Amino acid sequence: RYRPVCTHSLTPSNYTAAMASAVAAALTKGITLHTGTVMPFVGLGTWKAEKGVVAKAVEEALRLGYRHIDCACDYGNEQEVAEGIKAAISAGVCKRADIFVTTKLWNTYHAREHVRPACERSLRDLGLDYIDLYLIHFPISLKYVPFETRYPPEWTHDPKAEKPRMELADVPIRETWEAMEKLVDDGLAKHIGVSNFNCQSLMDLLKYARIHPAVNQVELHPYLVQEGLVEFCKSRNVSVTAYSPLGAGSYVSLKMAQPTDNVLHDPVMLAIAQKHHKSTAQVALRWGIQRGCTVIPKSSQAERIAANSQVFDFELSPEDMNAISGLNRNRRFNDPGVYTRFMNNWYPIFD
Repeated sequence: RYRPVCTHSLTPSNYTAAMASAVAAALTKGITLHTGTVMPFVGLGTWKAEKGVVAKAVEEALRLGYRHIDCACDYGNEQEVAEGIKAAISAGVCKRADIFVTTKLWNTYHAREHVRPACERSLRDLGLDYIDLYLIHFPISLKYVPFETRYPPEWTHDPKAEKPRMELADVPIRETWEAMEKLVDDGLAKHIGVSNFNCQSLMDLLKYARIHPAVNQVELHPYLVQEGLVEFCKSRNVSVTAYSPLGAGSYVSLKMAQPTDNVLHDPVMLAIAQKHHKSTAQVALRWGIQRGCTVIPKSSQAERIAANSQVFDFELSPEDMNAISGLNRNRRFNDPGVYTRFMNNWYPIFD
């Protein structure tokens, strides 16, 4: 059971010391990974965060009590994340050991000899000695792009080519995973895991993994419930992190979603939010948490970062949970099987 913690409706401007303390305490709640480490339920996502604001957002989140930061090589902002972490630590807000930092191995670095250099580059950019959780970003291996050629490498091998193309590489996941395991052996990563893996990919990995995958980070929101995948992960002691837990918002500007895809405007969500005197975003996050998942909503605005943390002072009833899950449309926004069609190649990993 997730016991509500009374925090009322807070913004950075109206916190009292007691309120701030309650929020900070709630934000340390989390799921226990297979190692016994607690991964906080709510983290700050940094995908698509605008350059120049990431450091401030990370620092603000840590000041509000967040202790879980999610980033990736591919986001191109690990150095800014580092600035935010450094500022918070320097101000005495927290210690490095208090923060759970996740970052990800990009597709071009799957070969055994490239995994450690990629991890070390992320560590250097983040200003850290170790990563709490290092994930294989996609089960897609792309042709290697040296750091000095382009970093982050993104999807197409040569964006300046007449017809930019995604170039695949014949690297099995097993080779990548064995190199990831060596990162744990050598103390560069505390935990390793995967992202965007379906059940079949995870089944295969579990057959040979020497070090158990701690987490599978996947797109998860009320329009993409993924009940089977979540249950399978739980049954195999693989924790689930929900990215894009608020649905379509970040994808509309990329033309990967339509405004009508916004689950936060759904009448069912609006009714449940009104009943609990909460926003639909807070209801969506609470739904994810009560499913036993960690959630990493992205925002660079202080007010929203604060609002996204206020999900521990209410509880959704079984009827609420079922109604929200019933909204499922199997609507996936981040699908390489769609957007890689425009890269003169195709990789439908979810089909």
